[in-house]
Amino acid sequence: MKLIRKLRSFSVQSSRVWKILRKPSGREFKLISKISALGILVIGLMGFLISAVMKFFN
Repeated sequence: MKLIRKLRSFSVQSSRVWKILRKPSGREFKLISKISALGILVIGLMGFLISAVMKFFN
């Protein structure tokens, strides 16, 4: 019974989200893509710098 109640609650909450969802515009999609790419680049650069510093000191 508890599982059924949890599933029903999840279903109700999910349907609320699906009702307000919308497809992003092209401009929004490009902005999100640029920000994500920048974040990936920054994290990769940080990893590279840490690796280079570690190799320098070893």
